[in-house]
Amino acid sequence: MGTVDLNVNSDPVGSRPPARRRSPFNSIKFFVLCHSLLQLAQLLVSGYMKSSISTIERRYGFSSQKSGVLAAFNEVGNTILIIFVSFFGSRVHRPRFIGSGALLACLASLLIAMPHFLSDPYDYANRVSCETTRQESPSQEGVYPLLLLGQLLLGIGVVPIQPFGISYIDDHASRRNSPLYLGILFAVTTIGPALGFITGSLMLRYYVDFDKLSPDEIELDSKDLRWVGAWWLGFLVASCLVFLTALPYLFFPRNMPQEDGADDVETRPDSKHQETNQLQELSLPQFLKSFPRIALRTLRSPVYLLVALAQVNLAALLSGLATFMAKFIERQFSQTVSFSTMMIGAVGIPMAVLGTIMGGILMRRFCLSVSGASKLCTIAILLCTFSAMPLLLIGCPTQRVAGVFPPGYCGISFTRGWEFISHCCGCPQDAFNPVCGSDGVEFRSPCHAGCGAMEMDTNDKNYTECRCVGGLGSAAPGTCGSGCAHLLRPFMVLLGITSFVASLSQTPSYMMILRTVPAEDKSFAVGVQYMLFRVLAFMPGPVLYGSVIDTTCILWGKKCGKQTSCLYYNLDHFRQRFLGVQVFFVCGGLLCFLLTIVVLRRASRRQEAQPDGRAGYALVTGQKAAEDAASKEKELLGVKT
Repeated sequence: MGTVDLNVNSDPVGSRPPARRRSPFNSIKFFVLCHSLLQLAQLLVSGYMKSSISTIERRYGFSSQKSGVLAAFNEVGNTILIIFVSFFGSRVHRPRFIGSGALLACLASLLIAMPHFLSDPYDYANRVSCETTRQESPSQEGVYPLLLLGQLLLGIGVVPIQPFGISYIDDHASRRNSPLYLGILFAVTTIGPALGFITGSLMLRYYVDFDKLSPDEIELDSKDLRWVGAWWLGFLVASCLVFLTALPYLFFPRNMPQEDGADDVETRPDSKHQETNQLQELSLPQFLKSFPRIALRTLRSPVYLLVALAQVNLAALLSGLATFMAKFIERQFSQTVSFSTMMIGAVGIPMAVLGTIMGGILMRRFCLSVSGASKLCTIAILLCTFSAMPLLLIGCPTQRVAGVFPPGYCGISFTRGWEFISHCCGCPQDAFNPVCGSDGVEFRSPCHAGCGAMEMDTNDKNYTECRCVGGLGSAAPGTCGSGCAHLLRPFMVLLGITSFVASLSQTPSYMMILRTVPAEDKSFAVGVQYMLFRVLAFMPGPVLYGSVIDTTCILWGKKCGKQTSCLYYNLDHFRQRFLGVQVFFVCGGLLCFLLTIVVLRRASRRQEAQPDGRAGYALVTGQKAAEDAASKEKELLGVKT
């Protein structure tokens, strides 16, 4: 011990750098690992909300549009703060801000689960009288605002996580390894939503009120259209994970040694740090004064703007896929909620992870410039268009439901006179307990099927003496289904291919964003990019998809005279409109990437006479003008040089 102390005191300067290098909190690789785990947990919350949205919709009687608003509401707080947080990224302790935001997200996740503990048990049979419902309406009406508040706080909490993390990695990683690290980060964090969907699949197999009822009191099974799973349970689990992954950020330094700094002397000049320090001297009034001009300066870069708009189109596609694709599979192919959720988490998202990793590998393997990255993105989205089109043709026709579809059809009663029509179609509107007749026609309840008796076997029950049912005149509990579950396999294969190909563009497009703005505007540019995501994609996207889905509803639920969630959809319209919107966004992304190639080609021709572009990932045009604009901006603000 004495010898060690003497050595440290005799040569403090020489001994400190090795000590810092030995600390894992001074390693960018360890930061990438921790940040991947944090985003894994944080996006697990987001993915779990998407996987549970249709269950929450059914539990509390929301429309799809209302569910879309709920799914998108976390973007409200995120949008308000994202640019300010990103602009101040170079002047604050980024790791600590990331950790603080994660702790807030942890509390928000707990808040989202609260409505379950404040609500009465789920009444799937409408056994509660309407007068009792009116008396309890204040507490029930308070559920939606509470969920919105939880989503709002969740959005605020995650504001600093990705922008600060991306800029921190790119600032301290070597030029060669930065794309690989970001590719790994994007790939690992993509697993977060996948785990959210898989967790949702597991949790939704348990009845929502298993903590309030004994097993003997639970009469439904997961195949029943009235089934509601334990949507709240996953938020408690995710909250614990977010808390644990937030703790390491309290120990990371504000700045760490550069990775392989000797290799980056040319590509990472000292002027970059000088410019960053100058920007840190800006006061809040100066920031507010410069904010519009810097935002306009960033958006004036045509490559940056086109790439950001292309990503907006793909983000809008993702918002609909993540929020409502499980519901689409459930309805279109007659699957349970948990199985449909598992399909998204086990097929769609993992294929997107592979595509993201492959995009980063291609960038690193071929050392693609911004021009090469734009071509890679264009090819990927073009192939995505070809693989997405056939999805419109794979689906099921709407099943026959007496009194619902086709309109005016009430089973065999239509051919037997008005007395049968009044008996089969004159049941209470609130009644919803689907049964499948022996003639293949589905009825909303045994009453609508005209059943007069019920037989009980060992584990099954069967309704008999059903005067509105043809054939044997009997009916089995549950839906008849769409009858084309065999088409689920080719649909999921095409969906997986589409996810893989589209994700090839993720890492190249992010590198294009980072390489087309001045170094001091990097955090700000990422913030503008994420603001565009939220304002143009993540906020309106789920609401748009939910509104489109609502237009395909052919029977709304009723409870005490109030409209609840949709009971039956026109499956042909559901498929055509839902997937049609996604194809539209894919084509929008393709157009933006094509225009990026055109802009880069024209800029390259203009600079052929004076070639001074940088190697590797550097943009061949626009960089000098952006830097001059930045210098002029600082002079106007009175920043000392």
